[in-house]
Amino acid sequence: MSTDGSEVIDLPPPTKRGGMSLAEAIHRRRSVRDFSAEAIFRHQLSQILWAAQGVGWEGYRSVPSAGATFPLEIVVAAGEGGVEGLDAGLYRYLPEGHSLSRHYAGDVRRELAAAALGQESIYEAPVDIIIGAVRSRTLTRYGARGEGYVYMEAGHAGQNIYLQATALGLGTVAIGAFRDEAVIGVLRLGGEYRPLYIMPIGKPA
Repeated sequence: MSTDGSEVIDLPPPTKRGGMSLAEAIHRRRSVRDFSAEAIFRHQLSQILWAAQGVGWEGYRSVPSAGATFPLEIVVAAGEGGVEGLDAGLYRYLPEGHSLSRHYAGDVRRELAAAALGQESIYEAPVDIIIGAVRSRTLTRYGARGEGYVYMEAGHAGQNIYLQATALGLGTVAIGAFRDEAVIGVLRLGGEYRPLYIMPIGKPA
């Protein structure tokens, strides 16, 4: 069980060797806005989430975090039939156990697109990854300077998602144009959570 009592769904272990070279992934990386409706595999979602915030070598996260304050929270919005073997819904990624915790059942992609000024790629892609942050985790330690550190960390995670998606033959685009409060409402999250990126994931059309 997760800390809020919801069911935890284990993800396949990430692959840490082989595949497309980093240089080739950087060379091929581009923003994709047109997606096939075809589902992605659960191991592909697992790999992308690990690249964004997973725990790697010697217990370090996949991206640097100022003072190891870890402000980022990753939410997955899976569409109906969007991810092999995963029901439609909203899931929080739990880095320490490399698992998901579902906190809402149902396909919210159209709601999410409406909150992002009607951007079609959000509901056309089979799954969306939302990078958000609880900024106080970093600001408590670094004061106002920590605001920039949070944005830096989100950029690190976003680029990792781009490169990992590319290496898997998938596409994504970093979307920053949205109404914050509307996105928070769609995600059914309260407290201090603030969205920073929406990244649709899928096979390029």
